[in-house]
This record gives sequence, structure tokens and C-alpha cells, in this order.
Amino acid sequence: MASEQRFVVATPHDRFDPVEQRLRAAGLDLVRVRDPEALTAAALAGIAPRYVFFPHWSWKIPGEVYERFECIIFHMTDVPYGRGGSPLQNLIVRGHDATMMTALRCVAEMDAGPVYLKRPLTLAGTAEDILRRAGELIGDMIVELARTHPEPREQEGEVTAFKRRKPADGALGGAASLKEAYDLIRMLDADGYPRAFAEIGPFRLEFDRADLQAGALEARVRISPREKEA
Repeated sequence: MASEQRFVVATPHDRFDPVEQRLRAAGLDLVRVRDPEALTAAALAGIAPRYVFFPHWSWKIPGEVYERFECIIFHMTDVPYGRGGSPLQNLIVRGHDATMMTALRCVAEMDAGPVYLKRPLTLAGTAEDILRRAGELIGDMIVELARTHPEPREQEGEVTAFKRRKPADGALGGAASLKEAYDLIRMLDADGYPRAFAEIGPFRLEFDRADLQAGALEARVRISPREKEA
């Protein structure tokens, strides 16, 4: 039988560590899972959680897990708009400056489960800024979910699917304006993301810390030898 007081939080990212501490300080009994190999139905059965939360999880959740336990994922779009991969980057390249953080139940179809909560989130700053701000918001949502147990509602409206972006999509040559170049740099400026780049002769230039001024864009650049094609 699931415990009404115990919860699992599945995320490997260090940026969620201060949020975890805040959740524990709020009185939540949490078990943190960082390794996808540890996310099994057998392991969860020994914990008997009320919910399994996925604040930022890059791996496929096994069917034996979401079918047996109430698994709640957090997706950075106002679903059914923006189901799918790379939500932060896909929102920014489409010109959005704000979105909704959605808590929804994990089901077989990607990001198609019923919705528990939605809360507004600004997309200002670098990807790292946004992800840390999102983590704090998710922490607040986890507390609310753990205390109120809302009944999820099925999604309504037209589905818009996002495709996961590839490292090659970060080429600055695809930008048509300084604003597009700025957005391309900032939306990839976070730990674990491939940086926006340009290739000139034998060199690869990677950019971060973008600052858009009147008529100019400043950014830090790292120059390295360009990888030879196989």
C-alpha cells in the first residue's frame, strides 16, 4: 500500500539539490533517485510512495513503473501545446517569452497524460537561469501536490508536438537577426547542453554569456580545433 506521506523524486541534476533541501525542510518524506537503473518497480515497491515525481528526467520511464505507481512529470509547456522534446528551446525559437509549467501524469503516449496543475513561468535569461527558476517552481508544485492531492483532468484542445532539437540546430549561421542569435546562444547556455556554435576554417567557436545591446551582441567565445570529418 502506498504511503500518504512518502514520495520519490527522480532527477540526477545537481541544480535540484537546493530544492530537495527545501522540500525536506517543508516536512516531506522524500527518497531521491538519481540513477535510471535504480528506477524499477521492485525498488519502488519497497518504498511504497504516494507519488513518484520527475522534475527533470531524460530517460524513458518504464511501463511497469508508471502503470503501477502514480508518476507525475513536469513539462515546460501549456499542454497539449508543445508536447515532445526540447520544450525550452522550441518555445524560445518560436518567440515565446513565457510559458506554463505543467504537472501531468505519465502515460504511454508522450506528454499526453491528464493534468494536475499548471503554473506560469517566464523564459527570460539563460537556459541555466530558466532551469533553476523552473526547479524552484516545481518544488512549490510538489508541495502543493503532496498536500492537496488534486484529481488530474484530461487535456483539452489541439495538440502541437515539438521535435527534439539536435546539436547541429545550434549553428549560429541559421540566425537571421541579432535577436535570433541572442536567443540561440542563451537557450543553450546551461550545464549539459551543447553550446551555440559557428565553424570558421579549421576552428569551432562556441558561445555563451550573451548580452544583447542596441545594435550589437556581446558573448563569450571558446575557440577549439574543428573536428575532422570521418
